[in-house]
Formats: sequence, C-alpha cells, structure tokens
Amino acid sequence: ALEAVLGADLYDAETAERYGWVNRAVPADELDDVVDRLARNIAALPEGVIAAAKRAIVPEDLAEGLRREHDAWANQFARPEAERLIRGGLTHGAQTRDGERDLEGLLRGLPG
Repeated sequence: ALEAVLGADLYDAETAERYGWVNRAVPADELDDVVDRLARNIAALPEGVIAAAKRAIVPEDLAEGLRREHDAWANQFARPEAERLIRGGLTHGAQTRDGERDLEGLLRGLPG
C-alpha cells in the first residue's frame, strides 16, 4: 500500500485487478453492458437480501463475514419470496437442462 501511495505511479486496470483493488477489469467497450447487468441483478434481489449481505461481510475478518453471510442467506430461504421463486422455478423447469441454461431469465420471468 505504501508503494502505491508514496510511489505516485499510475496503475492500469489489469494491475489494479491483480492487486485486488478492483473486482475485475473490463474492456471499455463492455463496461456499459457489465454495469447495466450488475445494476439489474442487484435491483431484482428480494427485499432484505442486500441489507443481509452488507451485515454479513465484515472486511476486518473475512472468515467470520463469510459465516455471517451463510447464515444471512440461509435465513432468506424462510421468506415467502424465496418459496415463491423455488416453487415457481421447479414448476417452470428450472431443474431441466434448458432451465439451468437460462435460470436467471426463467426466475425473472416468473409471475408475481
């Protein structure tokens, strides 16, 4: 960290990704699509999921954060929305080869 701060060098996206400063480097011509997809995925999450994930991830202790995340996600399965998605997914073929290939589209297309 001191090298980066005190060295005053400029770092490209690939180096930032390799150092763990960013989640991933994306080519400029793909950036809008990647951001749009991420935003749609986050916006489509059931109520409570984002807050649970934020509570679960504690940067100071990743292992403990992952345990909390596991518990938080497990608690989400008790919610009516989770049951609706699971039952609807099974009814509409989520367990089939074609359903698995487009699971996101299948689940997002469920009524309700």
